[in-house]
Parts: sequence; C-alpha cells; structure tokens
Amino acid sequence: MPSAMFFTLSKALWAVAAPSNALLLILIAGGALLWTSWRRLGRWLVTAVAAAATLIATLPVGEGLLLVLENRFPSPPALPDDVAGIIVLGGAVQPDISTARRQASLNDAAERITAAVALAGRYADAPVVYTGGSARLWLDRTVKEATFAGPLLTGLGLPPDRLVLEDQSRNTHENVLFTQTLMDPQPDQVWLVVTSAFHMPRSVGLFRAAGWEVLPYPVDYRVATPVRWWVPTLKLGHGLTLLDMAVREWIGLAAYRITGRTEAFFPSPEG
Repeated sequence: MPSAMFFTLSKALWAVAAPSNALLLILIAGGALLWTSWRRLGRWLVTAVAAAATLIATLPVGEGLLLVLENRFPSPPALPDDVAGIIVLGGAVQPDISTARRQASLNDAAERITAAVALAGRYADAPVVYTGGSARLWLDRTVKEATFAGPLLTGLGLPPDRLVLEDQSRNTHENVLFTQTLMDPQPDQVWLVVTSAFHMPRSVGLFRAAGWEVLPYPVDYRVATPVRWWVPTLKLGHGLTLLDMAVREWIGLAAYRITGRTEAFFPSPEG
C-alpha cells in the first residue's frame, strides 16, 4: 500500500476506532434511538456504554494493555562506550500550541527530549537526529515538530553542529525511512533510538524491516509495575487516555505487519 494512502486511511479509521470516540458515537446513536421506535435498542446501547465506562474507570484495562508493550524492550543494562548517533522519534512536541504561543510546547512524551539531551552529554561526538514532520491529514501541514524541537534542544545545551532535523515524516514508518536516507548508517555502527516505551516494539520492527539494527532506549513510561487489578479507582478520563494509547499501538502493530512494513507482529529483543 502506498505511503500516502496508508497515512490517510490510518488517520480516518482511527477517528472512529479510538475507544473514547467509539464510545461517544455509540452513546450518541443510543440516545438518538431512544426517541424512535427503536428505543429498546437505544436503551441497550446506552447501557453498554455506561457499563464499558464503569469498567474503564474502575479497572486498569488500559494499563494492562500498555504494560505488555512497555515491558517488551527493557532499558539496556549497560550502554556502549561509543555510538554513531542518537535518533529521537517525534511525538513529544505539540506543533499547534507551539505555533500559537511561539515557544516549544511539550506533551506527556517530553522524556524523549530530556533523554536525548542527557545522552548527547554522554556521547559528546554523536549527532542527534530529531525526526518529526506534520501528522496532520489536512489544513496547514507546514507546521512541523522538528521546527520547534530544534531550538529547544540547542537551548538545552546541544551544540547546533551536532543536531540533525528531519521534518518531512508523517508517521513512524517515514521516521525510519527518511532518517535512514539522511544519515546513511553502516552495518557496524551502533545507533541509539529514543522513544516512548510503549512505542518501542513497533519502532524496532520498522528499523529491522529497513535493515537497520538499532539499540532501543525506551523512555516515557506510563504504567507502574505491577498493575494492581484489585484496587478500583474512579478515573474515567485517565483510563480512557491510556486505553486509547494502548489500542492505537496494538492496531498499529497489526496494520504495519499486515501491510508488510514489519516482519513480525510483536517484535522482541531477540529479533
């Protein structure tokens, strides 16, 4: 499937497949049916949404799904003495807010930026690549993540001559391909990849499919271990956020495997 078609379909389908959106759409449908002769079906739909919301609010459903992803690639027990470069996958910058406020605005994945700065200090000669363009499906696609990540990284002490910005990629697949073209990695080189722990399996799978073996450096953990299934909470918003993140990643793993962009559904550290 061509990259442009894959990108468009992934955005359109996720708009209805996201659990939070799906529940809202079902609730709207159920509420509308209550005013028709199909009111019995409407009651069932509204009740189903209420039951699902209660489950998500009281049990760590999203946490459980995320934990499997986050534990797949543990932090390296020891880092090598030298690396050829440090790759930071986009996803930490909020381009719209950054544009409106004229300063870099970070989201919950800010550790991708802070870890990159720390690693840059450890490896004083290694280039740091920030790869992230615009993930917008329409409207103004000239607003790029890398545009704001660059000044932020240099402002945090990274020498400008060590910073490489890749601002054309729209998703993780293009992050990998465009960065590979830009940096031309050699087989004997060690490259560190920094991204959120839950995003690492799909990322590593894409690097491997491109013939580029990388050293994962997961950050931005969202789940504490172990998950306490027996301690109910009342955090519907938080639960939905984690569930959306987890479901999106699991769907991404399946979609990338089905379309041949990766060689395994759930890549492992063993390859």
